Amino acid sequence: MHKLIENQVRISVRNLVEFILRSGDIDNRHSTKAQYDAMQIGSRLHRKIQGSMPGTYKAEVSLKHTAHYRDVEILLEGRADGIITPDEKSVEGEQANLLYQTQTDENVSAEISFIIDEIKVIRQDMEKLDSAAQVHVAQALCYAYMYAKVLNTKAAGVTEENEEKKRICIGIQITYCHPETEEIKRFLKVYTFKEIKEEFDRYISEYGKWAQFLYEHRLERNASIQKLSFPYPYRAGQKRLVAAAYRTMINGEQLFIQAPTGIGKTLSTVFPAVWAVGEEYADKIFYLTAKTITRTAAVSAFDILQENGLKMSYIALTSKEKICPNTVMECNPVQCQYAKGHFDRVNEAAFDLIHDCEQITREKLAACAKKYKVCPFELSLDVSYWVDAIICDYNYVFDPHVRLQRYFADGERGEYIFLVDEAHNLVERAREMYSAKLEKEEFLAAKKYYEPFKSVVKQINSCNRKLLELKRECDVWKVLPEGEGIGSFVMALERLYEALNRLSETHPEWIAPKEASEFFFHVRDFLEVYEQLNEHYEVYMEHTSQGTFQINLLCVNPAERLQECCTQGISTIFFSATLLPIRYYKELLGQGEESKAIYAASPFDPKNRLIVTAADVSSKYTRRTALEYTRIGQYIKAITNSRRGNYLVFFPSYTFRDEVEACMEKEENVRYIRQESSMTEAQREEFLDAFREQDTPTVGFCVMGGIFSEGIDLQNEAVIGVIIVGTGLPQTGSRQEILKSHYEKEGKNGFLFAYLYPGMNKVLQAAGRLIRTSKDYGVIALLDERFLQGSYRSQFPPDWTDMNIVQLSNCTALLEQFWADIEQ
Repeated sequence: MHKLIENQVRISVRNLVEFILRSGDIDNRHSTKAQYDAMQIGSRLHRKIQGSMPGTYKAEVSLKHTAHYRDVEILLEGRADGIITPDEKSVEGEQANLLYQTQTDENVSAEISFIIDEIKVIRQDMEKLDSAAQVHVAQALCYAYMYAKVLNTKAAGVTEENEEKKRICIGIQITYCHPETEEIKRFLKVYTFKEIKEEFDRYISEYGKWAQFLYEHRLERNASIQKLSFPYPYRAGQKRLVAAAYRTMINGEQLFIQAPTGIGKTLSTVFPAVWAVGEEYADKIFYLTAKTITRTAAVSAFDILQENGLKMSYIALTSKEKICPNTVMECNPVQCQYAKGHFDRVNEAAFDLIHDCEQITREKLAACAKKYKVCPFELSLDVSYWVDAIICDYNYVFDPHVRLQRYFADGERGEYIFLVDEAHNLVERAREMYSAKLEKEEFLAAKKYYEPFKSVVKQINSCNRKLLELKRECDVWKVLPEGEGIGSFVMALERLYEALNRLSETHPEWIAPKEASEFFFHVRDFLEVYEQLNEHYEVYMEHTSQGTFQINLLCVNPAERLQECCTQGISTIFFSATLLPIRYYKELLGQGEESKAIYAASPFDPKNRLIVTAADVSSKYTRRTALEYTRIGQYIKAITNSRRGNYLVFFPSYTFRDEVEACMEKEENVRYIRQESSMTEAQREEFLDAFREQDTPTVGFCVMGGIFSEGIDLQNEAVIGVIIVGTGLPQTGSRQEILKSHYEKEGKNGFLFAYLYPGMNKVLQAAGRLIRTSKDYGVIALLDERFLQGSYRSQFPPDWTDMNIVQLSNCTALLEQFWADIEQ
C-alpha cells in the first residue's frame, strides 16, 4: 500500500471553494430538504445533460494539480462535469456570440481555448435566477486553471510567458437544471487565463495558512509517534491483536476482532492506527461507536497516549441536540443568534481552536462558539477536518442522511481508518439506517399541516386511498415479494413528493412546522429506499399493536450498503467482545468469507470467576407465572447474599423486571436501583456512581441490550456479580418472523439468525460487565434452563468450559465455596 507524502495536503476543488468562499447565515427553514433532494437527483440529470451534448463533449474529466504554498504541496483534485473545445460549439444563440466573438484589446489576438461546463441541479424558480453563484463560478475557475495547465503540459500554447502576446480566453459556463421540470438555464462568462490564474492563486493563498498548519502539525505528530511505545505491559494475546490490526491497516484490508471484555480492545486498535498514521499510511482515524457512553473508552485511549508523549489531536463529536446552547433548537438567523452570520466568523473560530488545543472537548467547543458567536455543532464539524482522529457515532460514516458530507460526498475516497467499536451493534443500527416505513395515520395528520395548500392535500388524499386499499388486503401482516402490489402507492407518493417540493418554491414565505418537516423526510426516505430494493430487502405491511397501519421496506442484510461506505476509507477494523459466531457478522457487516478474523482468548485467571447456570427456572412465556417470578427472585437473593457487594441483574424486559420485583423479598441493608426506559446523562452517571461509592451494597436492576449492558467499565469490586435472567431472544413478532423466513429461503437456519444469535449477543455483553481487569473477580449467573441446550451452549466463548449447573437447593453452597476460595 502506498504511503502519503508528509508535506502534501489533499483537498477536492469543491471543498476548497466552499471553505474559502462561504459566508452568511445558517438557515434550515427552506434549504435543507431542497439541497439534499437535488444532490440525490443530481447524478441522473448530470448524465442526461451530458448525454445531450455532441459526441465529442468531454464529460466527467478528472483533474489534478499540485499548487505550492511555503513548505506545502496542495494537491487539488476534482472532476469537471464537462469540457467543450472551440470546434464543439454546443452553446447556441446569444451565448455563442458572447463566447466566440469576444472583444479584445487592439493588437492582441483572441482565441477561445475551451469552455468549462459546471452543472448544478437546484430547486429554484429559473425565471428569478439572474446570475450564477460565486461558489459555482469559483469551482469552474479552478477546473479551468487545472485544465489549462494540462494543455500546457501537452504543449498546447497556454503558458504564462506568452500571455502578454496572445490573450487566451476561457469560457466559464454554469448550467443550472431544475430537478422536476428539467428546465435548463446557463450563465456564460469569458475570462483570460491571467484572470483565472489570479483567482486561483487567491484561493490557494487563503487556504495555504491552513495547509501550512497541517504540515507543521504532522511533523510534530509523526516525530512523537516514532518515540511512542505501548503504554502498558501487553496482556496475554493483546500484542497479537495489535500486530494483526496494524498489518490490516497498512495493507488496506478489513479485519474482525473477537476479543473478551477486559483485554483492552480499544487501545489495541487505537495504538496501531496511530502508528499507521505516523508512518503515513493513513491521514485520519474515525473511531465509531454505537452509544455515547462507550465513547469514554476511546477518549481515554487517546488521552493515555497523549500523556505518554503523543502529539495527536482528536475531537469527540456531540449531537446537535446535546450541544445546542439554546433552550429550543431552531437553526435560522431569526431565532438563533449563533446562526446569524455564522459562516462569516466560523473559519476564524476554527483556526483559533485548532491552534489552542489537541483535545477538542465539548466544553472547549462551547466556549469557542460563545466567544465567536457561531454554532458549536457546525464548528465541531469544521474543526474535525483539521484533527487527526474523530470519535463519533456510527451515523456520521454509515447513515446516508447523517454522514459527513465533507468527507464522503459523491463517493469520494479518503485515507481513513475506520475503527468500529462494539461492532455487534452495527447489524441492527444499519438495518434501521437502510430501511424505511410509512404509516397511514401520518397522511391523515399531514392534511392538517398542509390544509392551506390544495394541490398538496389532493396528493395526500390520493396516497391515503392507496393505503386504504392495501390495508383492506392485510389481516395482521403480509409480505409483499419484491414490493409486489405497492407500485401504484409509490407512484402516488412520488406525485406527493413533487408537490411538497414545489411548495417550497411557490410559497418560500411559509415556515413548515416541525411535524410537516418530519412528514416530508419520511416520504423522501421511503422513496429513496424503494429505489434501493434488491434481494437483501423484504417489503411487508402490517397492523401494529399501536393500532396503526404500516408499509415497511426492511433491509435484512445491510452488508452491501455498509461496504459501500467502508470502501471510502483504506481499512476497517470491526471489534467487539461478542462477535460470535463470526460468520454471522462477516455476512451482515463485512465481505463475507473474504473478511479476515482473529479471536483472542481471555487473559484473566478463570479461577477468579464462577459461572453458574440454573436448571430449574426459565423466562419462557409459558412459564411466566408468579411461582416462576418468585423462584427467580429467590435466586437473586441467594446470589447477592452470598457475599456483601454490588451486583447487576439483567432482565429480558422492563415488564419482566417489575414482575420479579413484585414477588421478591428484598434485604433491608441493600440499595436497589433501577434502569428506567429513558434516562438523561446525569441520571446514567448517578446510577453508575452508586456502584463506585462502595458505601452500601447495591443491586442494579437493568435490561439486556440497554445502556448498562455494554460499554460501561466498573472495576475493582465495583461489581462482583452479574445475574442474567433469560436468553435475551428478541420478542416474537412480524419483523423477527420475516427475518427468520428470509434466511430460511436462503437455506440457512432462520431461528439462529433471527433469534438465537442476537439474543446470545445480549447475554454475553451483559456477562462482560464483570471481569474487566486481572484483579476483578465474581459470579456470572445464567437463570434459564435453556442455556443447557446445545444450540445455546455452542454460542458460549471457548473459555466458558467451567460452567456449573445448579438448582436453587444447592446454589448457595457452591457460591459460599467459591468465595471461600477467593479469600484464600
